[in-house]
Amino acid sequence: MGWPICGETLAFLKPHKSNSTGSFLQQHCSIYGQVFKSHLFCSPAIVSCDHELNMFILQNEEKYFQASYPKPMHGILGKLSLLTVSGDLHKKLRNVAVSFIGASKSTPAFLHSVEKLSISMMESWKERKQITFCYEIRKFTINLMVKHLLSIEPEEPIAFKILEDFQTFMKGFVSLPVYIPGTHYANAVKARARLSRTVREIIRERQHENMRAGEGDFLDVILKKRSLSEEETVSIVLDIMLGGYETTATLLALIVYFLAHAPAVFQKLKEEHRAIRKSKQDEEPLNWEDYQQMEFTNNVILEAMRCGNVVKFVHREAIRDVKFKEYLIPSGWKVLPVFTAAHFDPNLHENPSEFNPSRWTVCNHICCNLFVMCSQDKASVMSKRVMPFGGGPRLCPGAELAKVEISFFLHHLVLNYRWKTQADDYPIAYPYVEFRRGLLLEIERTNGFDDH
Repeated sequence: MGWPICGETLAFLKPHKSNSTGSFLQQHCSIYGQVFKSHLFCSPAIVSCDHELNMFILQNEEKYFQASYPKPMHGILGKLSLLTVSGDLHKKLRNVAVSFIGASKSTPAFLHSVEKLSISMMESWKERKQITFCYEIRKFTINLMVKHLLSIEPEEPIAFKILEDFQTFMKGFVSLPVYIPGTHYANAVKARARLSRTVREIIRERQHENMRAGEGDFLDVILKKRSLSEEETVSIVLDIMLGGYETTATLLALIVYFLAHAPAVFQKLKEEHRAIRKSKQDEEPLNWEDYQQMEFTNNVILEAMRCGNVVKFVHREAIRDVKFKEYLIPSGWKVLPVFTAAHFDPNLHENPSEFNPSRWTVCNHICCNLFVMCSQDKASVMSKRVMPFGGGPRLCPGAELAKVEISFFLHHLVLNYRWKTQADDYPIAYPYVEFRRGLLLEIERTNGFDDH
């Protein structure tokens, strides 16, 4: 069970390549099996690397388990964050997020914003030989979020201020949670407070103006419905902004990294987008129907989530004694479903360490070694193999929105550039994913219809 108080927490959180399970899990699973007990985050804990048990945990939220993030995370996320609240309040706030995302993902206004920002970023690189991709893509995702949520344009000073505060926030998100002035954690708490004040000031300005004509942005929609308090509104705006900023940017960085090391996959992806572009008039914008044709792009996204592991595990706690197969999980114990383990399980994935998007290709009743995928059951089969978006009542509400953003960005990226990574620059799980050098790329502008 490790050392007193901290147990095995430091070993569990030891940085490792994100496209692996890490030495801690490898050693413990080899000795104790896929489900074992430990002492983590100052609590006795059950660690589950068993995909079936992980699904059971996530699908029984509030019945047998509840979210149980360490108290310092409440200070940094806020007491009304979707990550930390539970019960009726969680349902209420999540429904607001789901309604916004569901209404947004296919609207011409949102799709146009994604494409306009993508093209703008491609143009900004045309005279450059090197870029730090993680910094660039975070600018892209935060600008898209503040535009769609709050009608703030990328060139406005407040957009830069929000980006700075989110960068400070993320540095302290999983740092040592000790509130000492000058530490990453203390700076992150202050950055979160500044972000809250910024959103609160915008809310009060809107209320003073008695809203604006038309449907407006997401904030207008919430304020018109008057279903949330000011504090709840601030929290849900920041939650959506955080999800759309950090996780989407990280996933795009992972895709770019894996494509650089898989030239055949890059070429196949480019061919799909070249075919879509050939079917359109010059400078004709992408639309929802184009997105639905990006089947291989979707496979690339799924495979990058499996191999890269944006989210390694989540925090849960047993609210009663739970019997699952031969395991007894005691009430009050922390439970950590580890998604990474299932993603690299050879019983679920053939050659799991290989980046192979074609494993997700829909087959018309053609056997694919470990499983058969047919068009009507692709989603159900996928859920039995990976859990990139979590599951149960806390299934990521922004999954489809993120895939639209990524697909449109990749369309313009692969048709305009080729790139190389640095040998010592690869994704590290801290457990959040970060690149050693910020994913420094050597880029070369290309003609999208020329392979040379």
